[in-house]
Amino acid sequence: MSADIDRQDVLTAMRGIDLFKDVPENALKLERLGGLTNRNFRIDSPLGRHVLRIPGAGTSEYISRKNEAHAAKSAAKVGVNAEVVHFDEASGVMLCRFVDGGVTMNAERFKDLGSVKRSAVALKRVHDSAAPFLNRFELFQMVDEYLDILAKKNAPLPDGYHDVKREAEAVRQALSARPLPIKPCHCDPLAENFLDTGERVYVIDWEYAGNNDPMWDLGDLSVEAAFGPEQDEALLEAYFGGKAPAADRGRMVLYKAMCDLLWTLWGIIQHVNQNPVDDFWAYALNRFERCKKLMGSAEFGKHLQAVRDG
Repeated sequence: MSADIDRQDVLTAMRGIDLFKDVPENALKLERLGGLTNRNFRIDSPLGRHVLRIPGAGTSEYISRKNEAHAAKSAAKVGVNAEVVHFDEASGVMLCRFVDGGVTMNAERFKDLGSVKRSAVALKRVHDSAAPFLNRFELFQMVDEYLDILAKKNAPLPDGYHDVKREAEAVRQALSARPLPIKPCHCDPLAENFLDTGERVYVIDWEYAGNNDPMWDLGDLSVEAAFGPEQDEALLEAYFGGKAPAADRGRMVLYKAMCDLLWTLWGIIQHVNQNPVDDFWAYALNRFERCKKLMGSAEFGKHLQAVRDG
């Protein structure tokens, strides 16, 4: 998409934001930022620095903007999300304060264990202090909903997907037999959704947020940021303030596999919606293969038993 079209779309979106009603267009400096499904822009103006999010095509199929708005504002109130200045639930256009000094994280930057620990603290703050979200993040229900979306689009699935989904029934039973109290959770902790100032971590993009088992956030972050054993230990120790209970550690590992089972389908939705940002079919296949590998490991069986034992 050309810069001219981007700028026109930004200006159109900003006309609906009262904060900018007296700011002339020539006083706005725009910079396109990253994003897998949405368009994000840094906006420098006489009012300061902001980030504008314009939702991507097709996202209304699986995102509730009402739920997102509530979660984003709740997380901002406890100092974890960037301040939400404007949120139009009808269009999904959102304006936030720019996080000064925040470095966008990735797998390489997360090799710094300090960043890992600060991220654990940020997630725990949301889990323990944010106001409850409006919706429940239901893992297995979401798998079924995504499968329904894909069936209506006559979309292909990776070979063996339904077989692995059946195998995951043992995980569902173990998790539901000994549920943790659900907490407000981010639920989509991509590495790039974490901004580290060196003193604290902010977590942005609350599209998939919901009340959930908090171990989902830890397991999913571990997968998204390609954590190794040392990073997992730092994450768990910072979150629990010491050694993690075996059952909680087990839940985290089970969710590593389950997040790949779920986000495999998300990747296929992006593929059939012709999202040009990435090769989402390859993305989906990679996630599915990783899911199968972990579920087939001896380690996975041990953690599954630890969850069953409580």
